[in-house]
Amino acid sequence: MLKINTTTFNPQILYIASYYTNEARVGDNHHHDFLEISIICEGTSIYDIEGERVKLSAGDVLVFNPGVNHYDITEPGMENVQLHIGFRNFALEGYTRNTFPFKKAFLRKNETESAILDIAKRIIEEKDAEKPGYDLILKAFVMQLIIHILREATPEQLENNGVKLSTDEQQKQLLVNEIIHYMEKHHTEDVSLSSLSQTMYISPAYISKVFKEETGVSPINYLIKIRLTRAEELLKNKDITVKQAANMVGYNDAYYFSKLFKKYYGFPPSENWRKSS
Repeated sequence: MLKINTTTFNPQILYIASYYTNEARVGDNHHHDFLEISIICEGTSIYDIEGERVKLSAGDVLVFNPGVNHYDITEPGMENVQLHIGFRNFALEGYTRNTFPFKKAFLRKNETESAILDIAKRIIEEKDAEKPGYDLILKAFVMQLIIHILREATPEQLENNGVKLSTDEQQKQLLVNEIIHYMEKHHTEDVSLSSLSQTMYISPAYISKVFKEETGVSPINYLIKIRLTRAEELLKNKDITVKQAANMVGYNDAYYFSKLFKKYYGFPPSENWRKSS
């Protein structure tokens, strides 16, 4: 049974993109270092996935784990609408982080029996409308989408070998999940490797080692990402100053906060509300 830890289920959405194609084209072969869900919302398309080609139609879902090469093909006479969602910070209990346990990337769906296509269309509508708070609604829809993909998976689609974690690895994943949950709850406070060690009753060196093995970054860099993500959401409101946002996410030094923000997002926090507009 596929289980999500509800206290740490907080995927980081990297992009949500949709496009319409009605002319012949061949996409570039590529892969990602994060997860991507692609859904055929209308029409038909062909995908080459690691050299294997499959014809897809409305309602079909593609779930690309990191490193899976793929590209799409639209032949003459074909047209389609596709939705693509890139995200990371996802884990199923007992499985490798940022990995869906499916044997193949494509999951054929009967659109009359699945909720997935309806959610995908609502995501596109919400994204196009851009009403106040649409980014939060989009995240809620994406979380629903992930849950339905897991809920509708059949035993034949699941990969039972090669992706499950050993007991020792599961314990490490559980520890990292607890640390992430703690940082998300206490990110406005003075969190350090030392304070994490005291809270978890585990040595700082072990926390640092295991956390980086699981997530690819140090606990403190992960904390910075949490704070900056929260700040970016706050600064969409142009009535909140940079100093206020900095204080609200745990930084007393607005100048230091601004440097971190610009390094992470590529533009200063003072311009964030313009970017979101």
